[in-house]
Amino acid sequence: MRAVLLREFGSIAGLELANVPDPQPGPDEVVVAVRAVAANYVDLLVIGGTYQFLPETPFSPGKLPVGEVVATGTRVTNLKPGDRVLTLAEHGGYAERIKVPAAQCFVLPPGLSYVDAASMALAYDTAWFAIRERGRFQPGERVLVLGSTGAVGLAAVQLAKAFGAEVFAGVSNMDRAAIVREAGADHVIDLSRQPLRDALRDQVGALTGGRGADLILDPLGGDFFGAALRALAWRGRLVVIGFASGEIPSVKANYLLVKNIEVSGLQISDYRKRMPDMMAACLAEVFSLYQDGRLRPTQATTYRLDDFSKALSDLSGRRSGARIVLIPELERS
Repeated sequence: MRAVLLREFGSIAGLELANVPDPQPGPDEVVVAVRAVAANYVDLLVIGGTYQFLPETPFSPGKLPVGEVVATGTRVTNLKPGDRVLTLAEHGGYAERIKVPAAQCFVLPPGLSYVDAASMALAYDTAWFAIRERGRFQPGERVLVLGSTGAVGLAAVQLAKAFGAEVFAGVSNMDRAAIVREAGADHVIDLSRQPLRDALRDQVGALTGGRGADLILDPLGGDFFGAALRALAWRGRLVVIGFASGEIPSVKANYLLVKNIEVSGLQISDYRKRMPDMMAACLAEVFSLYQDGRLRPTQATTYRLDDFSKALSDLSGRRSGARIVLIPELERS
């Protein structure tokens, strides 16, 4: 089979498309023919060697690929060849086939295409844990999503609305406001207004009678984090998801005390490893909401596996406004 291999951490240029032996399942494993896998920002961190969890080289990047079960181990009873599944593989998705534990595969609902499933993977589960678990959301609360036009941000807007939130979507380019409104946002917050430190709080305050947001999801970091703290309501919670701005912020603990607010972090890989039952509950709810028509997968641009370098370059350069999805054969989307 063909697989994109990284032999040494560094750059996209260090990746190569190689022929490698087909994987064989162990007793509790399955082999999945990969039909689609999203290219995620975290893949760039893994390739660069800066992510907190790094596999041994050589390996294939690519988290949570989706595809068709083609072989099962001798002790596998919950899956069979032909089943369409989402896998929770931490890497190995940039390949034509992947071997994964059967317990880390979830059958896709009818009607959910491979490309749409790959587009949802890593985005909707991250957003679900940020809202449900780390953010302890309660129906009726006000939720502000920063970076709301990104994959996780759009997923969070949709999920928060489905859960019963009043949703505030922060966007840096107001030309994209229609996107978040279509996703379910009740209000659009302009993150380009200056000074950001006051403008974010003032906009949220004007829409909440001065109260602020009960829950804020922050995938941006940098100056956005400090501004978001000021926009929190009393007893509000802020969940740190990432640092897309490129800067890791800090917080003075006395500010948390004065406002009785909380700051927590979300590293989704740990939940897949440590709390598989909660991950199963997450995916069950996400798939159910999809079947009910309450979630709409983010639009995707597809690339052949052969074009992995261009796909990752476009991702790194933010040259695509859509989700980037790799597929071994374009006609199988």
